[in-house]
Amino acid sequence: MPDRIDSTDPAGVDYGWVMQVTFALTIVVGAPIVAVASLGVTVPTWNEKAIFAVRVGAVVWFLTAIGVYLYARRRR
Repeated sequence: MPDRIDSTDPAGVDYGWVMQVTFALTIVVGAPIVAVASLGVTVPTWNEKAIFAVRVGAVVWFLTAIGVYLYARRRR
């Protein structure tokens, strides 16, 4: 009997778990980091505030994603 079409082999890392944990940690850890980082920067308009938050948040998200992936790979 042939293999089922919907069977997969995730090669050791559960990427769904990595994405979910990255999302949650980025919100929990990233919001305070953006708030603290904004204390030393003058951002007079809402547009500049949004751009600042996106730039800092992107760095936080990227570093969090790498950390969560490495943790998942090492733990597996």
